[in-house]
Amino acid sequence: MSFHKYPTTFVSKLSLRVLDLDRSLAFYQEIIGFQILEQSEKRAILTADGKTALLEIEQTDDVIPKQPRTTGLYHFALLLPSRSDLGSVLKHLLKVKYPLQGGSDHLVSEALYLADPDGNGIEIYVDRSPSQWNWNNGEVEMSTDPIDVEGLLASGREEWSKLPEGTVMGHIHLHVSELEKTKEFYCEGLGFEVVCNYGNQALFISTGRYHHHIGLNVWNGIGAPQPSGNSVGLMDYTIVYPSEIERDHVTQKLQQLGFDVTRNDKVIITADPSGNKIRLTVN
Repeated sequence: MSFHKYPTTFVSKLSLRVLDLDRSLAFYQEIIGFQILEQSEKRAILTADGKTALLEIEQTDDVIPKQPRTTGLYHFALLLPSRSDLGSVLKHLLKVKYPLQGGSDHLVSEALYLADPDGNGIEIYVDRSPSQWNWNNGEVEMSTDPIDVEGLLASGREEWSKLPEGTVMGHIHLHVSELEKTKEFYCEGLGFEVVCNYGNQALFISTGRYHHHIGLNVWNGIGAPQPSGNSVGLMDYTIVYPSEIERDHVTQKLQQLGFDVTRNDKVIITADPSGNKIRLTVN
């Protein structure tokens, strides 16, 4: 998966605030198939391969339920290595009768949608070969077509027990309050390129001609407020740059554009115009 390793800039991990750590751990282990990498009384780091952190969940003392119609997480997306893996996931979810929110054929990928016990959105998907993606004038063709359920189930060979080792954080999709300043932040600032533009409703951006590493939408309304700092939902997410030089360039560009940037140990911390906090690290 060259779209999620050096020399591409990509999303590697995110942190979520949850209401009940034990309940969330049960879901993420038994339903999704994560393994625990680290755990303390109120926090856990989850992995697919036993060494790479993909998801961090934390139960803070003053946490409140997820607030509707705000900016923040729409969904995070776990990219599986093969279509047979996605078929096995579907068989598993149907077997345990966990409610699905839907499934779609996006032309570039096939995806299943669900939510964790706190309402945090999750996509589990598999990419089609990039040779099958259609590009026109710098934009990739994507759609929301019905998924081939029968074909997907037929492809599922293994009994689902855990996420495959090759699973990565494929992309993150965010609710934002508007798109113009957001595009400036992500494209002029962070260095991403628009690869699909859904009018004045959503932008899909990436590096390295991926179909998208980040989705941005205004479906919660133009001017949607930020959630409370103690609300269930996204705490931050991590973008990995291929080098210190490239990250330093991005940091300078953000500052030139007037966005706040701080350094915490070896991590650069910033936030998009809608308050979504981002950690900038190096491969």
